[in-house]
Amino acid sequence: MTKLKKTRDFLKSLRFRLIVLFILLGTLPGVLLRAGMLGTYENRAVLIRTSEILSQAKILANQIVSNDYLNQNASVPMINVQLEQLSTIYDGRVMIIDDSFRIVKDTYGLDTGKTVISEEVMRSFYGEEITKHDSENRYIELSVPLVQSESGRDARILGVMLVSVSTDNISLNSDYLARATMIINMVSAGIVVFFGVLCAAGLVKPLHKMSSSIESIQTGYGEDELEVMDYTETAQICEKFNEMLGRMKVLDDSRQEFVSNVSHELKTPLTSMKVLADSINSMENAPIELYQEFMADIGNEVERETKIINDLLSLVKMDKSLADVNITNVNINELLEQILKRLNPIAERQKVELVLESFRPVSADVDEVKLSLAFTNLIENAIKYNHEGGWVHVTLNADHQYFFLKVEDSGIGIPEDSIDKIFERFYRVDKSHSREIGGTGLGLAITRNAILMHRGAIKVFSTEGEGTIFNVRIPLHYIS
Repeated sequence: MTKLKKTRDFLKSLRFRLIVLFILLGTLPGVLLRAGMLGTYENRAVLIRTSEILSQAKILANQIVSNDYLNQNASVPMINVQLEQLSTIYDGRVMIIDDSFRIVKDTYGLDTGKTVISEEVMRSFYGEEITKHDSENRYIELSVPLVQSESGRDARILGVMLVSVSTDNISLNSDYLARATMIINMVSAGIVVFFGVLCAAGLVKPLHKMSSSIESIQTGYGEDELEVMDYTETAQICEKFNEMLGRMKVLDDSRQEFVSNVSHELKTPLTSMKVLADSINSMENAPIELYQEFMADIGNEVERETKIINDLLSLVKMDKSLADVNITNVNINELLEQILKRLNPIAERQKVELVLESFRPVSADVDEVKLSLAFTNLIENAIKYNHEGGWVHVTLNADHQYFFLKVEDSGIGIPEDSIDKIFERFYRVDKSHSREIGGTGLGLAITRNAILMHRGAIKVFSTEGEGTIFNVRIPLHYIS
């Protein structure tokens, strides 16, 4: 089974396909050239032989007519000698036929005196010169009319010269040429296969090098980057792989930091509760007021722990697949009015003015729960991180493609060096102030995930000590 798998893998490999390509490119032109040469050679040789014999036959035909060979019963020695020479030189047979279709002369001496009637002979009696090549039986046949021309009279056909010539020597030469070219093709094919295997191995070597380097990186014994610069393509692949590797390292570092932050955030309230409980247990006859104070502190820590866990669960839901998105058509104006109504008591306690301004009715295809959570986080942060007597303005607008939400406040602002980090999980600009107001550092991460889930975008502009503006853009129609 292992050998079969190795064979299948090899047949699917780039190396095997390159070898096949080299073999085809190296041998196919030779095969085609061989076939073309053999066909051309035979046709050309037959054409030349036919032309030579026809020329000789015409000369002899003129001499036969001029010497009145037919009326002298083929007894002209000079003509007979020339006919025998033509038959011998071209390894053929010559027959002279008179106008009564009787064979006057046969160089083979087999059919003299016999009558012959054939299509070629009949056509020649009408003045045609007939040439025919029978490749299967390997002979050339010519039929030449014996024409007598008299001044002032029409030409008269006295008879026909029928010439049959063997093409065995042409076939032998063609067979020899075929064998020679076959040997050349086989030798060249062997050379092509040898160099094809070497070239294919050389061409795929960088890919094997890349595979080995990736394996070394996976096991931790290799370099931190993939560097195979043999080809432009391998260099591009290495560049993209290194970019992906860098992103994976960032994600891994972020994951480790996230686990560390989660552990720390969950451990801190538990530690505080343990200290409070130990303090109570270590006191004998402590006043009831102290017990009540400690229990209230423990309750606050439990509430803080619960909020962290709830935010973590919300974040996990945001990270799940888009199949969990429940898209419905929602009136965004009414959604914002409900959110502000819920947050208005918090704004009144902080003595912060909360204002909603809508420029037009807006309906969009969104997940109401997730988007409500995102908008609530933005507006609640604007209230909590504000000055007493400050303000928060929420503005809604839309065009034909998107709706836009702007949350602007007169709060404490965000330092310039922290703006790029505020969407990271558990990141806090002012840790002491965040703990005082109960922040977990997950709100903006949840908000960003919810907006990105809707194929939207969020941007922040802030000046420390003056206030912050969050601009949100979300498509009116959900893009799956």
